[in-house]
Amino acid sequence: FCRKSKGKPNGKKPAPEEKKLYLEPEYTKSRITDFEFKELVMLPREIDLNEWLASNTTTFFHHINLQYSTISEFCTGESCQTMAACNTQYYWYDERGKKIKCTAPQYVDFVMSSVQKLVTDEDVFPTKYGKEFPNSFESLVKKICKYLFHVLAHIYSSHFKETLALELHGHLNTLYTHFILFIREFNLVDPKETTIMDDLTEVLCSSSSGSSSNGSGNGSSNSAAAQNHVKER
Repeated sequence: FCRKSKGKPNGKKPAPEEKKLYLEPEYTKSRITDFEFKELVMLPREIDLNEWLASNTTTFFHHINLQYSTISEFCTGESCQTMAACNTQYYWYDERGKKIKCTAPQYVDFVMSSVQKLVTDEDVFPTKYGKEFPNSFESLVKKICKYLFHVLAHIYSSHFKETLALELHGHLNTLYTHFILFIREFNLVDPKETTIMDDLTEVLCSSSSGSSSNGSGNGSSNSAAAQNHVKER
């Protein structure tokens, strides 16, 4: 992906960052289970790594797609004119690598349709006995997980109020915790990519991930510096 930073040309102070509702303790405590996800994401001894990555990635895709569908009527081309999360704006890149600026619902549609195509392709996600995974499998899983993270980050930053109104924040927190611990366990997404949500990750995952907070400790200083820039990816 591509990242550019734009400073404010007029020298004015940036607008104060809006308070992040999803960080309020009364909401971060909400989960649908207190299960130890750190144990749940670990590779079982008798399971092939690619099989484990395939089954989990497919499950996360379905759950994140379902979670987004609960607020999709509020995520429109007018309300979400860009695909943004916190201070970061995402662009879609087509098969030729052409950068496309699109609304959030368009971006999510690109993500979900392209992931659906991959997870149902027998040559990429084989389900029949004896069929091999392609050499590019891990890199494709990494790409899928990066895009799914973008969708989760957008739900939190732009649609948490609606999620609260639907009383689905416990589901969202549980899904986010499970997903983050999974991608950390197998190094599937660059920590730089997930740094925009480090404050939430630290709150939700610290009890589950122990000391392996993987760079989340500097999240506050990163976010303070990031307030002065708009990042593009």
